[in-house]
Amino acid sequence: MPGVYLFRDSTGKVLYVGKAKNLRNRVRSYFQSGKNLDPKTQVMVDKIRDLETIIVDNELEALVLESNLIKKYKPRYNVNLRDDKSYPYIRITNEPFPRIFVTRKIVRDGSKYLGPYTDVKNLRFIIKAVRKIFPVRSCKYYLDDDVITAKKVKVCLDYHIKRCQGPCEGLVSEQEYQRMIRRVEQFLKGKTRNLLQELTEEMTEESKRLHFEIAARLRDQIRMIENYYFTAPKVVIHDFEDRDVIALAQEAEDACAVVFKIRDGKIVGRQHFYLTGVEDKPETETLEKFLQQYYLENDFTANQVFLPFELGSSQKLLSDWMSRRAGHKIELLVPQIGEKKKLIGLTQKNARYLLDELLLQKLKRKEGAAYNVRMLQKDLKLESPPRRIEAFDISNFQGKNAVASMVCFINGKPHKSDYRHFKIRSKETPDDFAMMREAVFRRYKRVLEEKKPLPDLILVDGGKGQLSSALKVLRSLGLDQQPVIGLAKRLEEVFLPGHSEPQNIPKRSAGLKLLQHIRDESHRFAITYHRKLRQKQTLKSPLDDVPGIGPRRKEHLLRTFGSLKKIREAKTEDLISRGKLPAALAERLKKYLGG
Repeated sequence: MPGVYLFRDSTGKVLYVGKAKNLRNRVRSYFQSGKNLDPKTQVMVDKIRDLETIIVDNELEALVLESNLIKKYKPRYNVNLRDDKSYPYIRITNEPFPRIFVTRKIVRDGSKYLGPYTDVKNLRFIIKAVRKIFPVRSCKYYLDDDVITAKKVKVCLDYHIKRCQGPCEGLVSEQEYQRMIRRVEQFLKGKTRNLLQELTEEMTEESKRLHFEIAARLRDQIRMIENYYFTAPKVVIHDFEDRDVIALAQEAEDACAVVFKIRDGKIVGRQHFYLTGVEDKPETETLEKFLQQYYLENDFTANQVFLPFELGSSQKLLSDWMSRRAGHKIELLVPQIGEKKKLIGLTQKNARYLLDELLLQKLKRKEGAAYNVRMLQKDLKLESPPRRIEAFDISNFQGKNAVASMVCFINGKPHKSDYRHFKIRSKETPDDFAMMREAVFRRYKRVLEEKKPLPDLILVDGGKGQLSSALKVLRSLGLDQQPVIGLAKRLEEVFLPGHSEPQNIPKRSAGLKLLQHIRDESHRFAITYHRKLRQKQTLKSPLDDVPGIGPRRKEHLLRTFGSLKKIREAKTEDLISRGKLPAALAERLKKYLGG
């Protein structure tokens, strides 16, 4: 039977949602021995621990259900629109006097939503144009007959500068305001040909009635609409049909889909969407999944959708689904010749360009240095950007429980798996210089032994003394060319080898702020470990050092005698009888405690 299947992992998380004309055959195909699955699908199959199936009446219902479940669960192995929740929409509220504004949250209350818009800058320009051309109210009040009759709201400045018709005081009827909102909707959808014709006829009629002020206002609206849509050159198809032109570019694990909106024969907008989960998927499947997700919550203004290639058997199914949602027939076509074919080529070029931009950005993020790292390179006059920085700090209390921390930052961000801490062994008296020497020596002696990469920069917490200590150790290890600096806390002074005076780095420099952040993190990591050792030392009992006295015997002795003092004063016979200790252990305990 037709339906939808959901693969789940051991935790119950949905891995994949798929539809099938025949559920039994489709699901079995994943687990048949000898079937050659692509590497990504094989990894998914290895994770499957549970299966859920939902039976429906026909393949069209399976398509609808699959689209909704993918939208709901965002499965790891499905093709997904990336960050689609963040795309803004234009909302026309379901009120007697509707408001029009930008939102990223869809509320199912009867409001109309136009979008999504992927270019926020262009969206702001559109909303600004709407408010300039049409007197749409900007207040947030819910206006109905009760509010207007009670005169709870007064007209604002927008009314006086002709940016609002004053519905809050009943200065415009609901029918007249709703007619204006319908015109705004036509404008936003790019249906300017009919809109301009309607406005021109109304302007002519008002001028015949000698209502010249109203006619002048309509004339100004016509001019502003024409200026908005006709100042920039547009690609024109001369049959004035409404269409969406869609193209796809796909490479490795990334894809980009571009939608050109053709209204009244003109391109009125371009949207682009990045998709994830496309690795090892055929382009036909990627495009099919994009169409499902894009039109799941999009407006159906176009009567035709141009595609770059055929989708096979699923093309008619998608067309039927879209037609049912739109309430009118929608054709999915693949142009072969003429200006329509050229339009597909233009859309395809845009998709390829945008995908190349994405891949370039990913490459830069992977290989390029962050801004604060580049600024630090400039401030310290380093030969290369310090992508890997290791920083040291010392923490002790009068030399007791002395520890050193080493934190690691890669490309300006903490890399906590490389954090290390050291118990200082060489000193039990306060000597930050000696402790710093020990920590630096132990760290880089091991790095050299294990043949691990050295950092691009070493940061020691402190001034010239701590920096000199680190330098001596590095030279003894043969690391004379290793970049190292000191950062003093008091005045945030940066010391470099060979310079007696601190370097003059601007206090607002991103490089200095990065150093301060790294220094503070190394201090936090050191003091946390130091407090842990101090707490452990404070809670330690002399009984812990007696061979043969474990946690259970220690607990029994303290419960029986009440305190360490009473254990020390107890006779050997009491320790044997009441403390249930062997004679030899009782003697050892008495001797150890000095009782």
